[in-house]
Amino acid sequence: MTADIIPFNPLDRKNLGASVAEALLSQAVHPLGALPDFNGAGIYALYYTGNLQPYAELAKRNKDNKFAAPIYVGKAIPEGARKGGGVGAGNNGKHLMKRLKEHAKSINQAENLDIADFYCRFLVVEDIWIPLGESLLIARYAPVWNSIGEGFGSHTPGKGRFEGMKPRWDTLHPGRPWAVKCKERPETAEDVARDVENHLRTMVFPASDRFIGTDT
Repeated sequence: MTADIIPFNPLDRKNLGASVAEALLSQAVHPLGALPDFNGAGIYALYYTGNLQPYAELAKRNKDNKFAAPIYVGKAIPEGARKGGGVGAGNNGKHLMKRLKEHAKSINQAENLDIADFYCRFLVVEDIWIPLGESLLIARYAPVWNSIGEGFGSHTPGKGRFEGMKPRWDTLHPGRPWAVKCKERPETAEDVARDVENHLRTMVFPASDRFIGTDT
């Protein structure tokens, strides 16, 4: 019986996105609190190495320079791209660096996090590939701050728009001034911490950082 093998297509959408994701994971790791100065838009992954109990499963995969399990994956898209500004709109301006510094500020404001425990990889990339690379990384690693501990990437709501509920991230990590103005959640920080810990204890972490040639 002849096997029905699907030919590899390097220009397939999945393989193009995989090349972006792999390029990010091959980048150097930087302390989130000491970023270099750079221009451009792109994608990034944050890593936690501290001793906070709910994140113990992550930290042990990131300590000793392993950096194998991001706690958050995100993107920085230039305004021009959102408005149809075209390819290369993100090359001018510090979109990605600005977004990472926003995250560093959120962590510094949190009462129970230490910026010294956070590291990042980032990749400046043409803006048309940014959403695809980000979505593949999130699907692969299911970062806890992109899922069960949502709200880390939220911006300060506009004036008079604090009717929404406080994000789970801010319930677990109080300190951001704007989050205090939001409605309290029905769950406590202990509830969120337990969900995070259970999520990380039961999830299957990827055995490789390769995307091409896998089913992901």
